[in-house]
Amino acid sequence: MIYQVYVRSFLDSTGDGIGDLAGVRAGLPYLKKLGVDGIWLSPFYPSPQHDHGYDVADYCDVDPVFGDLEEFDRLVAAAHRLGIKVLLDIVPNHCSSEHPWFREAVAAGPGSTARARFHFADGRGPDGSEPPNNWHAMFGGPAWTRITEPDGRPGQWYLHMFTPEQPDWNWRNPEISAEFDRILRFWLDRGVDGFRVDVAAGLYKHPELPDADDPEADARARDSVNPLAWNQPEVHDVWRHWRSVCEEYTARDGRERLLVGEVSVPSAREHAKYVRPDELHQAFFFDLLSAPWDADAFRKVISEAMKDIAGTGSTVTWVLNNHDQVRAVTRYGEPATEGSGLGAARARAAALLMLALPGAAYIYQGEELGLPEVVDLPDDVLTDPIFHRTGSRARIRDGCRVPLPWSGQASPFGFTTGEQSAKPWLPQPDYFAEYVTERALADTRSFWHLYRDGLQLRSSLPQLGEGTLRWLDTPPDVLAFARDDLVCAVNFGTAPTPAPVSGVPLLTSGPCPPGVLAGSTAAWWVVDETPEP
Repeated sequence: MIYQVYVRSFLDSTGDGIGDLAGVRAGLPYLKKLGVDGIWLSPFYPSPQHDHGYDVADYCDVDPVFGDLEEFDRLVAAAHRLGIKVLLDIVPNHCSSEHPWFREAVAAGPGSTARARFHFADGRGPDGSEPPNNWHAMFGGPAWTRITEPDGRPGQWYLHMFTPEQPDWNWRNPEISAEFDRILRFWLDRGVDGFRVDVAAGLYKHPELPDADDPEADARARDSVNPLAWNQPEVHDVWRHWRSVCEEYTARDGRERLLVGEVSVPSAREHAKYVRPDELHQAFFFDLLSAPWDADAFRKVISEAMKDIAGTGSTVTWVLNNHDQVRAVTRYGEPATEGSGLGAARARAAALLMLALPGAAYIYQGEELGLPEVVDLPDDVLTDPIFHRTGSRARIRDGCRVPLPWSGQASPFGFTTGEQSAKPWLPQPDYFAEYVTERALADTRSFWHLYRDGLQLRSSLPQLGEGTLRWLDTPPDVLAFARDDLVCAVNFGTAPTPAPVSGVPLLTSGPCPPGVLAGSTAAWWVVDETPEP
């Protein structure tokens, strides 16, 4: 169970309104009490912050807004004392336009070895004024930007699958692999336990960079859809090599190093290729996150993952929220006319379901508080490059990144402290007073206690982390499966279920009376014998 820390929104120790590494260190006892096994830190490297740190200018340092390397070392040491592992977010697909190598490439001119580290190409048309191909960027607009050459003339174009401030590395150049070897070892030598790999299906592009049949597919889906830019076969060689680097460190001290990939591919079968025994240890399976609130849809997604991913001997890595997606409470509550409490009930049920599934589970900060998406941020505070590149609020990500509420009745809700405290970098709504952590810890009916109790049960029933599941016969709109001596049942409908799950001899039923599972809720039952399929 890994907890995603979005550093700039977790806890601010300096009073500047931006979370930092010292704030994460101060929050470790809270995470230990919750029961997590590790934390994944969003990028904190030096960056101009055009995409909040995913535009990296220096992969081997800490941006002063978040602290310094000494503070990072203190954080790792404190986490390890508490038995909490530390994963870093590594960004190998692209860097910042302020990275020294990109600046060198712009200054070096066409045909230089410096430009060979990126995707520079001449434009089309008689004067080279058209992009080299028709690809569009994930965040909107063309995937190519033209530079001005050192002599002042309009020059070549460079590829960026996200924003112009994030040029893509050319992984066909062996210098890039060697550089990331150095980066990985720098952080592994400082004691990190592994890496979350950003855009893990990216890196390699089609060698000829041809036109796409559907050039706007990525921008339309805001996903890795263009088959010429993503999921190229050569990328698997990278993960085999990175796996060997991690295993080299594990062989030294017996401490496992983890690689978990952000993998967006067309099917569970393609996903399974990334978690073969010699590649990534884990890869986020986003299909559960994107599934509609429907028993049949959830069963289909889970079944495919168990067949295609777990069937290879790999671990399925489940996730319901992250820093790029609308929070589950809001997502499951749509349309809003169905009532504000419906999304919360469904999110609680989905959490119990996820924690009962075989495999790994990741949660995003605030998920354990039941935080909803902040949907009414004014335009003048929005920072997401998607908004600034498209002019549309559709699928923007600021609403799930609003700083956490810790205490009190008004903003900054304990997020930032000190006599000269600045306002949080994104404004917190007044209703966050209902979700502060001090209130959640005191209320045994809160989301926080649901997650804490679920994690404690996972620890006491270690078989939950591995193995298989068996589907059970259920009434309509109910999903139930058995894991050895535990049954998880979820009612996707809105009315009570009039009969118990077929074949389950109930020993305990928690808060639900035997035979009744209220609508949009879930429950775990311990059974006195393994039920027949």
